[in-house]
Amino acid sequence: MDDFERLRGRLFGIAYRMTGTATDAEEILQDAWLRWQEVDRTSVRDPDAYLAKIVTNLSIKQLTSARARRETYVGQWLPEPVLTGQFDALGPLEVVAERESVSFALLLMLERLSPAERAAYVLHEAFAYGYREVAELIGTSEANARQLASRAGKKLAAEPRREQAVDRDGWRKLVERFIAAARLGEIEELEELLAADVVSRADSGGQVSAARNAVVGRNKVARYLSGAIQRFGGDIEAYLTESNGGPALVAAGPDGVVAIGFLGIGPDGVTSVEFVMNPDKLAFATGQLSQIGGLSDLRW
Repeated sequence: MDDFERLRGRLFGIAYRMTGTATDAEEILQDAWLRWQEVDRTSVRDPDAYLAKIVTNLSIKQLTSARARRETYVGQWLPEPVLTGQFDALGPLEVVAERESVSFALLLMLERLSPAERAAYVLHEAFAYGYREVAELIGTSEANARQLASRAGKKLAAEPRREQAVDRDGWRKLVERFIAAARLGEIEELEELLAADVVSRADSGGQVSAARNAVVGRNKVARYLSGAIQRFGGDIEAYLTESNGGPALVAAGPDGVVAIGFLGIGPDGVTSVEFVMNPDKLAFATGQLSQIGGLSDLRW
């Protein structure tokens, strides 16, 4: 097997964690593959490191330009979801650390880092590269690589984390109550499930109808979500599945997937409700579903 194909999963994992979008990660891998075709393989002593360096540097470049474009992005920007569980696009997610490295919450937090900090953090924490290896991959000194990773870790540690681990059955029951209350317009019932300072965000990219600013507060979020779900009507079905290593909600209608949602759960109830609705950001997950036959074959 060609070295590139052997490493494809790992390379995609680096690019995705770096950019937060599967679409960008695929483009980076395509660019890296083209560059790999032009290389004299006999001159490459370590294909693993060589390809990881290409992908890392393409990811830094892509992230830098992407952030400039996001300044004109319409509404809230959220990462692009990737289905996991029965899907292997992000590689093995068998232990907590592997799941956390692709979690929707962490990808959002990584947006607060500079591209170099993000690269150092991802390579060291998610892929267990030593600081000397990180330095070689991003083209800096070992001391600076250590400093970048340390700075990234401190920034992430300073971010408030209100979510807690919830068992799958508990998450299912809460989400089922949540959906039922929203569909029936039972605002008080919905409020009981929400934390006082709950935040709701929707990423539509301006392509579909959704709030362009974050909605904050139990009553406002309850009324907003109830209204939004009722507007969709009875044609929308909700499927519980796994995305980015954690529980997620796939909303689909007659024309396919219309949203993928993530609910953060804290000791006082639902702390965050985030829906990716931009059709461009649902394309990768839709492609994943086509590989298994569709939504009816989703396993939970």
